[in-house]
Amino acid sequence: MPQTDGTTSAFDAATAVTRTGDGGLVADLDPGWDVGGGVLNGGYLLAVAARAALAVSPHPHPVALSAGFLAATGPGPASLAVTPGPAGRTLAHASVVLAGAAGPSLTAQVTTATLTDAPPEWSAVPRPSATPVDDCLAPDEVAPPDRGGQVGLRTHVQTRLDPLTSGWVRGRPGTEPVVRGWLRLADGRDPDPLALLLFADALPPTSWATGRYGWVPTVQLQVLVRALPAPGWCLAEARAGEVAGGWLDEDYRIWDATGRLVAQSRQLARAPR
Repeated sequence: MPQTDGTTSAFDAATAVTRTGDGGLVADLDPGWDVGGGVLNGGYLLAVAARAALAVSPHPHPVALSAGFLAATGPGPASLAVTPGPAGRTLAHASVVLAGAAGPSLTAQVTTATLTDAPPEWSAVPRPSATPVDDCLAPDEVAPPDRGGQVGLRTHVQTRLDPLTSGWVRGRPGTEPVVRGWLRLADGRDPDPLALLLFADALPPTSWATGRYGWVPTVQLQVLVRALPAPGWCLAEARAGEVAGGWLDEDYRIWDATGRLVAQSRQLARAPR
């Protein structure tokens, strides 16, 4: 299917969907976008689902998505069953079910529309005073503390963690579950609404900031894309509101290089054991 920005980057290739002879949609899920143990990143999978929804939409951008993760998803061939919903002049809706060899592993409700880069009329939360990107932690300074081996997502998304929220990297975890960092695609592709879906699940888990390491599988993820991002680094901040009973929530805000809020997300995840 035609992709959104006219270029072929690693991200575009890894999230591409193709129409089959019988009219269905399929994707070849790329193993290079894992978070360890062969499990693919939730934001990456949501971007694949969004591409499938765009294939049946009259509008070019995903603006509101709600995904349920039924099981861990690995790489390989996958089918995408898309059920179009109501569509109008400004909005269209669709349901997407992603399934691999083991069956369905993700369901998503996707709303599409046309975004702009117009400035906000009012904003309650300005971009935080983050450490400049050149003074943040480089990838070779940040070793995932919970899982051995290479994490593919780290090779495709450049992440520069703010040292003000990354004391855990040097063995000095804090008391507040907050992680902040700059993000961009490693091959230089400029951010767009689909890349923002990836960024909305790309930071280390907020529990790591307090020294509680381990796998944090996403159960449910909601993303709102608010505007077309400007070229350059995006700043993302993730905060947990409560960690209790084996569960945690994470709220993301993502600002583009101009300081414009371009995406928000909320997810429910299992807390590390």
